[in-house]
Amino acid sequence: MLVAVLAVAACGSGSDAPQSITAVSWGGSYGRAVNEGANIPFTEATGIRVEVEDYNGGLAQIRAQVDIDEIHWDVVDLEIADAVRGCDEGLLERIDLASLPPGADGTPAEEDFVDDGRTDCGVGNLYWSTVYAYNADNIPGEKPATMADFFDLERFPGRRGMRRVPKVNLEFALIADGVPLDQVYATMGTPEGLDRAFAKLETIKDQVIWWEAGAQPPQMLADGEVTMTTAYNGRIFNAQVLENQPFVIVWDGQLLDVGQVGIVAGTPRLEAALQYLAFSTSAESMARIGRRISYSPMRKSGMPLVTTHVVAGVEMEPHMPASPANAANALRYDWAWWVDHQDELSERFSAWLAR
Repeated sequence: MLVAVLAVAACGSGSDAPQSITAVSWGGSYGRAVNEGANIPFTEATGIRVEVEDYNGGLAQIRAQVDIDEIHWDVVDLEIADAVRGCDEGLLERIDLASLPPGADGTPAEEDFVDDGRTDCGVGNLYWSTVYAYNADNIPGEKPATMADFFDLERFPGRRGMRRVPKVNLEFALIADGVPLDQVYATMGTPEGLDRAFAKLETIKDQVIWWEAGAQPPQMLADGEVTMTTAYNGRIFNAQVLENQPFVIVWDGQLLDVGQVGIVAGTPRLEAALQYLAFSTSAESMARIGRRISYSPMRKSGMPLVTTHVVAGVEMEPHMPASPANAANALRYDWAWWVDHQDELSERFSAWLAR
């Protein structure tokens, strides 16, 4: 069905159809999974090449291209808060879910996508999470098991790795300080709650190595540069199963998030970009990606298609962030809260780092 949809779109686009599009993503092991699970199959199905670029998130580069009307990027992997903000700013094209192909079982797209991933300009493609992890070889005896342990420098001495942004760090700090999961964002919504989060971060600040790219945390663990680090769960998984690294994920308090795919507003390659978006967010593509890195599909019909890892052969279910066992004590990311508070907290976090 999907190939037929793409073929019709391609036939209707005429001889001037672009022969390539640029898809922007997070690189590393995730980028390889997307390339093998979506990009290469898309080119085989349509003849349209996919040029790949990596970035570290945010809207700055998209905004710059749209502002001067020189669009080089076409399709971009986005954090959901950026997808909503980008939509509000007119930086992304609006997407009609009804225009996308049905699920693997024939379910209409509007019913096949889980509710968490629906926004006006983004199509949810996966659940991912920020967790913390450690190298078992470098922690003798008792092992960390809770979010509080990440902040406990007495029982677990050594440096910590954290992403150089306020998001996740503030949530983790409050969880470690004893705030129940269902009260984290309400607490962050008060001046006292934010002060409490920053105060908790202050207790480990001089032991933190700040990272920016997703490939850094596994490398820091492998090198012994840090004792523990926050990380994207899929990056740690790939180091575990493909590199035999003795890494352990602590799922307690994980921040369960949603990845989206959006199209840059004003791209002259809109038809090809829409074809790519339809293909890459199909249940089959999500499953091919989910069999290469442990991110859960956001289509209901895609979940049963994720069985074992294509190389290592391990069952994927125990490694998926949205599996019942791993999500039991997860905090679901409140993207709407961050859309409202991103700018002010980014400024405060930068000022705090500089002190």
